[in-house]
Amino acid sequence: MKKIVTTGIIVLLIVAAIIFWWRHYFVFGEGVKAGDLNYLVRKGYIFKTWEGKLIQTGFKTPAPGAIQSNEFEFSITDDSLAVMLERASGKFVELRYKEYIAPLPWRGMSRYVVIEILEIKESEQEQQTLIPYQMI
Repeated sequence: MKKIVTTGIIVLLIVAAIIFWWRHYFVFGEGVKAGDLNYLVRKGYIFKTWEGKLIQTGFKTPAPGAIQSNEFEFSITDDSLAVMLERASGKFVELRYKEYIAPLPWRGMSRYVVIEILEIKESEQEQQTLIPYQMI
C-alpha cells in the first residue's frame, strides 16, 4: 500500500511539473508587431518588470458600434532592450516577440515577451508636414 501511494505521489508531481512547464515555458507563438510606442514602465510589487504598450494603426470593434484602437501590451525581460525602448516613446517601433500560454511574475504581466527590436523610426504623424502658411 505504501509503495502505491509513493508511486502515485511521484506520478502526480511529474504530471504537475509537465503542466507547469507547458503553461509557463512552452513558446506558443513568435511574431512581429509594429506601431507607435505609447509607454514603457517598470513596475511591480515584488518583481519589478518592464511593461509597455504599442498602438497599432487601424481600429478594432469589440462590440457593435464601438471603436477602439489596436493595442499590443507586452513585457520585456532584457534591460538593454528596455533602455533602448525607453528613449523611443512616441516613435514608430517594430518588435519581435514570443507568446507564452501564461505569464510568470518575474517575466512580466503579459503573455507577450519582446525579444528583439527590429526598427525604431519617427512616427508617421511626425513625418507629415504642416500646411504652409498662405497669405491671402
